[in-house]
Amino acid sequence: MTRQSRREFLKRASALSFAGTAAPFALNLASIGAASAQSVGGYRAIVCLFLFGGNDHTNTVIPYDPTEHTAYLNARTPIAFARDALTATAIAPAASQGGRPFAFHPALTTFKTLYDAGKVAVVANVGPLIVPTTRAQYRNGSVPLPPKLFSHNDQQSVWQANTAVGEGARLGWGGRVGDLLTSQNGLTVFTCISASGNAVFLSGRDVLQYQVSSSGAVSISAISGTLFGSSTASSAYRRIITRTSPHLFENELGQVTSRSIDANALLASALPPASQFTTPVPANNGLASQLNVVARMIFARSALSANRQVFFVSLGGFDNHDTLLNEHNLRMQSMNAAVAAFYSWLQQMQIENSVTLFTASDFGRTLTSNGDGSDHGWGAHHFAIGGAVQGGVYGTFPQVQFNTNDDIGQGNLLPTTSVDQYAATFARWLGVADAGMPDVLPNIVNFGTSRYLDFLV
Repeated sequence: MTRQSRREFLKRASALSFAGTAAPFALNLASIGAASAQSVGGYRAIVCLFLFGGNDHTNTVIPYDPTEHTAYLNARTPIAFARDALTATAIAPAASQGGRPFAFHPALTTFKTLYDAGKVAVVANVGPLIVPTTRAQYRNGSVPLPPKLFSHNDQQSVWQANTAVGEGARLGWGGRVGDLLTSQNGLTVFTCISASGNAVFLSGRDVLQYQVSSSGAVSISAISGTLFGSSTASSAYRRIITRTSPHLFENELGQVTSRSIDANALLASALPPASQFTTPVPANNGLASQLNVVARMIFARSALSANRQVFFVSLGGFDNHDTLLNEHNLRMQSMNAAVAAFYSWLQQMQIENSVTLFTASDFGRTLTSNGDGSDHGWGAHHFAIGGAVQGGVYGTFPQVQFNTNDDIGQGNLLPTTSVDQYAATFARWLGVADAGMPDVLPNIVNFGTSRYLDFLV
């Protein structure tokens, strides 16, 4: 290990103890926060809902104008919706898009209701970009492009990372937001939380993601109760796995384990049961179960000393090369039911104005049909949902046809809004100041005065 890497390791190791507010670390975070965060009071949280596989955005937000809808039908029959199937989820004409009318997927009835209430924003044609890019620049390679476009693993990392690198990214923009704002939390361990396993999105330089199951804290079974029928053996086992050691890595493992045990014990005591909420968890809905534990942690925010939190949940099954209409419909039904329940839980806690949920995905998909599905694309439409959201359609919604300036082939969208702009809007709402934004999203400087969207207040 080099002197420099050892120094970096020791710096990180000092941040791993459960007592994340120990004096030197707390002072360090306080100085970072003072330089990088605005004075935004009260509790705030964002929830990233990642749609793994590449959501078919064209059947998620659909043109409803008769002429445009006919063009949509002609472009993607046999995987298109008839116009009369969209009546119940049609939204008001969008002034921001020249008065064009749109409709949501027929299963997104709650999204339609919340949109009508001004609590849902559609952000059109979002995707990874290094710099603003035209179709001509893309074709002649005259500007830098994100790595390994159209690859699932790489584009998942590009969306979640704080720089546009492919698979293997070390830092996520959610984690970097946590780094800058964690000084506002009494316990740093509950800053970045995943209810869906490990995600680079939540990885920071100092903040580490805390993973929970849908049931809550994940405990080490051998130390909760008895081991081989003996409470003495259980206590001995705990001493062994948390002991100090002169060996750097063994000692670090002991500290991490000890911190985890203490955090799990605190969460287990603070987390209310699912029955805390009057709206039940939708049955057989894994996303709803993830969002339920997120809501319960938000309920316990005071006991967890949390003032700023970043959550990650996910729904898979969006790589619909085949049987798209059926498979995509099932995913949309799950998402609609889960988000409906989550929003009702936020309303019951009277905290919906302080929590914003947003969607993300590997990439969009082609306008063309491959016969029974759609193929890997680039840009896609996404949702932001919450009481602080100003409803409407943001960005530039493309013409749903071929050979436009947004089409790089097969109706594959060249993004007109970058992930950096999308992400920066959430980071600023949480309290990251302009000066600290390039540390969260280094490419944001390439987007000048248009670096933020205005769908959050």
